[in-house]
This record gives sequence, C-alpha cells and structure tokens, in this order.
Amino acid sequence: MGCFINFEMKRQNPWGGEQNPFTESMAEAGKSVVDSLQGNILFINVMNRLSVDCDCNGNPAEPDMYDIGILASADPVALDQACVDLVYASKDDTASLIHVLEHGEAIGLGSRSYRLVNLDA
Repeated sequence: MGCFINFEMKRQNPWGGEQNPFTESMAEAGKSVVDSLQGNILFINVMNRLSVDCDCNGNPAEPDMYDIGILASADPVALDQACVDLVYASKDDTASLIHVLEHGEAIGLGSRSYRLVNLDA
C-alpha cells in the first residue's frame, strides 16, 4: 500500500480505468497477502525522498519531501495513515493519499487508528 499516486479521483490511472478502483485493488491485493500469511507480517515504510509519483513509475518526479523517518507496524493501514499524517504535518508539499487507506480499512485490512512511538526519545 505504500504506493502514493497524485491523481484526481475521477482521472484515469496510467494503466487504464478510474483511479479509485485502481487504488482499491491495491488495498485488496495487500489484504490477500496479509490473509495468506495469517497476520504473520511486519510492514516498514521508509519515508525518505518522497515523490508525488508512484514508486512503480520508471521516471518519477523529483522528490518533494526528503527525510521524515522510518515507521513500522503490524497494521499496514495504521502505518500508512501515520505516514500520510506526517506528510500533511510537514512543511514540504503534500499529495492526495487517503482513498486507498479508506478502502483498506473498509475491507478489514487494518485500522486508520495508530499510536506513534518515537524510538529516538
């Protein structure tokens, strides 16, 4: 789910079709992996040199954000929600990142609730 794409919700994604069903399918693919591993998985997001383009883009835009940190959780939706919140709280530019998280929560992949624990403190 860590693929951040900056498209309007009704725009076409680069592979065809509307954006919302595309991002929903990303959440559903993530849930199938979690389900097959029966929850025995840990998710780690490295928030460094973030671009508005998907990390699957072979020619992404230059990064808008630089080093926010590394986050980890057993709940991928809570983890991505924390990352989105940190992006929005930063002084750098932000992108539209919410719909895939809403759908991930709706299908039972995880929860958008989380508790940040600073390991540097």
